[in-house]
Amino acid sequence: MNAEQKTLLIVAHAVSPNLRRLLAALRAGAKAGGEDQVKLVSLSPFETHAEHVLAADGILLLTPENLAYMSGAMKDFFDRNYYPTLDHQQGLPYALVVRAGNDGSGTVAGVERIVTGLRWKPVADALICRGEFQPEFVDNCHELGAAMAAGLAAGVL
Repeated sequence: MNAEQKTLLIVAHAVSPNLRRLLAALRAGAKAGGEDQVKLVSLSPFETHAEHVLAADGILLLTPENLAYMSGAMKDFFDRNYYPTLDHQQGLPYALVVRAGNDGSGTVAGVERIVTGLRWKPVADALICRGEFQPEFVDNCHELGAAMAAGLAAGVL
């Protein structure tokens, strides 16, 4: 890793085969978009600790919609890392992917309330993969991962 290399953290609660497909697409896109200039760290919400968030230059969040909200694992991630990172990562660029059986709006609203408090900045509208699983969900995640990594590599995020 060189001194100019940025770190992209992916926090993903990928508990189903389709969520794992979305995670794989985010990773592949990030690797393609960041080339050698972006270090990729991909962890479950339970594995992610404040030091990971503090070391990140950008963060991608992937959660299923559970009862019109983010997964309990993602909520746990925020609960454990909110105060330890609050004053240190303001302005952290982030993007959100929601795998939604319903409309995903409750999940997006819940995450947005928390990241607003953290003062993270969205770099894209939330990507809501709604309804029956579609192949374009994978393509959209690949594009988002690539764009996020490319933005970090170029220094625009």
